[in-house]
Amino acid sequence: MLELIQKRTQLIKAKAAELGFDFCGVSKAEFLEEEAPRLETWLNRQMNGRMGYMANHFDKRLDPRLLVEGAKSVVTVLLNYYPEKTVAEIDGYKISKYAYGTDYHFVIKDKLKDLLAYVHDEIGDVNGRIFVDSAPVMDKVWAKKSGLGWVGKHTNLITREMGSFVFIGEMILDLELVADGPMADYCGTCTRCIDACPTDAITDPYVVDGSKCISYFTIELKDAIPDEVKGKFENWIFGCDICQDVCPWNRFSRPHQTPAFDPNPALADFKKADWEEITQDIFQEIFRRSAVKRTKLEGLKRNIAFVKLND
Repeated sequence: MLELIQKRTQLIKAKAAELGFDFCGVSKAEFLEEEAPRLETWLNRQMNGRMGYMANHFDKRLDPRLLVEGAKSVVTVLLNYYPEKTVAEIDGYKISKYAYGTDYHFVIKDKLKDLLAYVHDEIGDVNGRIFVDSAPVMDKVWAKKSGLGWVGKHTNLITREMGSFVFIGEMILDLELVADGPMADYCGTCTRCIDACPTDAITDPYVVDGSKCISYFTIELKDAIPDEVKGKFENWIFGCDICQDVCPWNRFSRPHQTPAFDPNPALADFKKADWEEITQDIFQEIFRRSAVKRTKLEGLKRNIAFVKLND
């Protein structure tokens, strides 16, 4: 029986690599006992800000067996998104690297659908679901438990091989597989991410107050950006990569191999004036399948105006 379980695990990992995933790991589907009090404390301190959805489905966030009946394994995959060149690094406004190209939800979901179909073809009648931020799944925790990396002091997943610019997806299955052990934490005494955050969103090592993060203000917050963060955005108008950019582990980052993540060519020459004068047609053309669409043009213009007036 063990030999069969090992064979199935190897088949899934090999197929994940064939589909273009950079990493694939497995953990046992079980209650996240260590995370329960941390999540409860974080929510009680209202560090989710206006992101009320993060308080929903508390039990399901902590137990994958409530998402997939009879779940036995969580298969976690990572996909590198580090770009060959950064956009508007010198004379322009900045958007997070994860939003350069096609929205990763589409890209990873398509690959995971193929992976799940392969499981059905090769192994048989397996009950399973795929997840890419589409349900209350604590993806960084599962990636850590699957031995793919550790959660850094900035609360992003860090891999030893290529740093933290990776997307995460999961496949929860009622199939027994060989679980990988968790990886050790290699942040050591480094506090570069904490020291570099302009809004002091990393309140303690491994604790981020989401309601203070530039990404929250520029993406999630629909109201006016508060005055207390005036002059602190450093030209970021959608998301923020500061805590990742300063992380020493990202010296190992290398350009991704997923063409869908390449930015629209027009972005390469975007200057501040281009952002400030952007029209609905241009916005729609450049960000047609990008995560930037989440803010809508009005939200992007709000962010640009805030940065222009206060930075």
